[in-house]
Amino acid sequence: MSDPRPRVEGTDPPQVIGVACTDCGHPMPTPRPRCADCGGRVVEARFGPAGVVWSSTVVRIAVGDRTPPYALAYVDLDEGPRVLAHVRGSDTAPAVGSRIRLVEPVEGDVVVEVES
Repeated sequence: MSDPRPRVEGTDPPQVIGVACTDCGHPMPTPRPRCADCGGRVVEARFGPAGVVWSSTVVRIAVGDRTPPYALAYVDLDEGPRVLAHVRGSDTAPAVGSRIRLVEPVEGDVVVEVES
């Protein structure tokens, strides 16, 4: 089974490697054979490294080997899809609308930091 998480590649700057529809332009964070919106043909696309927080939360229970508390955020990448990301170095949920930047992934997870 393939990994369902978005793939982040590169360190200068990191980008999410997904697909975009050639018909309607819909961006998607993970590979798929056809567009989720219109069923059109897709091509590989790169998104990021910047975006904005759409929603965020703090996880206060242990999940797997992760030690709580830690922050997660759904972020809308500029000209790209919405992805779930860990917020680096924070146990506080970033404010909706905060600007973020992708950083190097950790153990396959998308990781962002809030721009100051």
